[in-house]
This record gives sequence, C-alpha cells and structure tokens, in this order.
Amino acid sequence: MNAFHFIGIKGAGMSPLAQILSDMGFDVQGSDIEKHIFTQEGLERRNIQILNFNSDNVKEHHIVVVGNAFDDDHMEVKKAKQLNLKIIRYHDLLGEYSEELNSIAVTGSHGKTSTTGLMAHVFNQCQPTSYLIGDGTGRGEKDSNDLIFEACEYKRHFLAYKPSYAVITNIDFDHPDYFKDLEEVFEAFQSFVFQVRKRIIAYGDTPLLRELKTKVPISYFGFHEDNDFQAVKVHLTDSGTVFEVKMENKSLGTFEIASYGNHNVLNALAVICVGYLEKKNMRDIREGLKSFNGVKRRFSEKIFKDQVIIDDYAHHPTEIAATISAVRQKYPDRKIVAIFQPHTFSRTQRFLDSFADSLCSADSVYLCEIFGSARENKGNVSIEELQNIIPDSILLKEQNISKLSHHPNSVLLFMGAGDIQKYQTAYENSQLV
Repeated sequence: MNAFHFIGIKGAGMSPLAQILSDMGFDVQGSDIEKHIFTQEGLERRNIQILNFNSDNVKEHHIVVVGNAFDDDHMEVKKAKQLNLKIIRYHDLLGEYSEELNSIAVTGSHGKTSTTGLMAHVFNQCQPTSYLIGDGTGRGEKDSNDLIFEACEYKRHFLAYKPSYAVITNIDFDHPDYFKDLEEVFEAFQSFVFQVRKRIIAYGDTPLLRELKTKVPISYFGFHEDNDFQAVKVHLTDSGTVFEVKMENKSLGTFEIASYGNHNVLNALAVICVGYLEKKNMRDIREGLKSFNGVKRRFSEKIFKDQVIIDDYAHHPTEIAATISAVRQKYPDRKIVAIFQPHTFSRTQRFLDSFADSLCSADSVYLCEIFGSARENKGNVSIEELQNIIPDSILLKEQNISKLSHHPNSVLLFMGAGDIQKYQTAYENSQLV
C-alpha cells in the first residue's frame, strides 16, 4: 500500500488532504515547523505523525506530497529526488483524486472556506460525503463517491482540477503579488470553468460573472429576479437569518441560518442550489443549514467579561466590510471595535485606501503591524500609512493591548489572515491577571 509523506503538512489545504488519505486507509505522515497551528488538530486526532523538517523523514517507500509554499530547494524535496521518488504538488494530487469522483469545487475570491464548510456539513446530513475545507478540516468516506473541496485561484492552482460541479461565489481582485489586475483574475476563472464537467453554479447579481463563457450549463443564484435561484423575504431573528428560496417562480420553502449578513445568505443559497440539482432531500438541507456552527476562524465568537470577542479571517476590504456589517446586524446595540492586521505588504499597498474605507465603518479601529509573507519582499508600505488615513485609529502592540479594555460592552472584532490571534490571546491574558 502507498505511504505518503507531506512536506508542509500543517498547511490549510495539506492538512485536510492528509486527513482524507488517512481516513481512506493510507499510511500518512508529514513534516512542518514546530509552532502549533490550529490546522494540525485534525491530524493529531487521527494520530498522524508530524515531524520537524529533516531530510531523514523521507523514505524509499514514500510518495512525497509538496505544499505550494515550498520550492524544489527544500531539503526534503532534494532527498526525494535523490531517491527517485514520486513527487507531486498538493493541487495536482487533489486534482487527480477529485477527477475520479462526483466532485464539487467551491471557488471565488471570497467565501470559499465558509461555503465549503457549510456545504460539507449540510450534505453530510443527507449522506456520508468526503470533504476538504481550507480551515484545515478534512474527512474521507470510503463508501462515498462525493467530494466537496475548496479550490483556490492563487497562482491558478485551481487549473489542476476538473470537477463535476463548480460553485463560484464571486470574482474580485486579490493576490496582487501574483495577479496584476481584475481582468487577469477573470481570465483565470474563465480558464477554470472550461474544465468543469457537469454544471457551474455562480453568483448572478454581478455582471462580471454573467460574462463567463461555459461549455456546460450554468445556474445563477442571488437576490435579483433574473437568477435561477433567488433568496426573497430575508429577515433577521434573534438567532440568525430567515429567507425563502424561489426557483423559476417555484418556492422551495423557507430556510434559516444561524448567522447574519447577506454574504452568509448567498453562501447558503449556493448550497441549496447544488442540493436541488443533486436531488438532495430539502428537509435534510433545511436541517443542516440551521444546525451549522461555522468553520474555524470565520466569525468565531465568545463572551469575555462584558465584551463579545470575534475572530475572523477577513483580510480583504470586501471581506472586512461584510464582516463588520454582519456584526452590526447581530449586535445592533453594541459598539464595534475593529482590530486589524494587514496580510502581506503587496495587498496592503494595493488596497490601502479601500482598507481605510472598510475599516471606517467600525466605531473604533486598532491596527497591528503588517504580517508579511515569505513569498514577497517587504515593500515600501508601513502600517503608519494606513493609520494616517483612518481618523483616530491607534497602533496596537502586545505591550499596550490593555487599551482594548477601555471599550466596555463592545464587540472586539479581530481580523486578519496572519497571526492576529496572538493579540487576542495577549488581551485575554492581560485581563485575567
């Protein structure tokens, strides 16, 4: 039987793929940095061995899976080449696996992880389903022919996939370290949709997605009447959001989600659309939507003394605006304190004014040092430049973290894709002394 060695096994995609292979009965191990990352929790539950990087980890019986963050100069990749082993990149292995199944790829500039997690939860209410979610969560079902997985557009990695279905949540300009503009992002998605085997499900309320040319049928979802699947009569409750779904003037009934914000309604609508096309039981879909509690680092909240603390992965201006809007809906009587850590210098520089605009919708703004990436140069932008265009914003360091206690009965909204959690941890610890 094949044995797999994952280089960078704690990666947001690598970890769930390793979990899937382990569930399917394969021998799996991997290596990564020593620092604890939340994505390793699923590996530990399966007793998958996590080693520190060392060329001796690679053995002659291994198939070596390489995370996209590592190049061919990595010590373990060099060892695998010396042993003449099969070496495969993460996205290529996922592409091979998904092509053998009835696979549903969830892609888009925003909302991939939340939608994938929601669909995985809901479809597992109907029947056992394998899934790969970009929050480090994966599951492999030996007797299932269905796979739901997250497909990322960065560096056009999703072109390794030929899924049965593709859900496209939106197309926006992001990853400025790779894509030069929105047109180039659109071209990548256009190439991807030509590889879909059965059907595409796309957000229809934006003209850009209507411009996609496809070889297979396409179904649109959204709030407008010209969509195939339309959310209507949307209203808020104390426990979430309720809405009705219409399909070609036929009502599919009323659905409820335990979350707020139009983006979460759209995520649910996409899931309902795929479920209907796959002839899933609408009662199971309805129950699954209502019982979903979210994915890791997406609007994860807790009560801390008299404050609400929310941790969210939002790292693009569009995502920040949507998250703050959702907090306003859920907590209309509380002040919102945004604590934001920009992710990558290239993104900060490209979207500096847009970050300011989106963050200004909060009542107070704290800014943390930019979290750089190994894939870029530091660049010329600084966190002070963002501070200068956000009135009354404050630079936050772990040393002055207690300032956050000056906002009683507020929502502390920690946002970022780097290590923003360390600021939350430091704050909570400072208040427990």
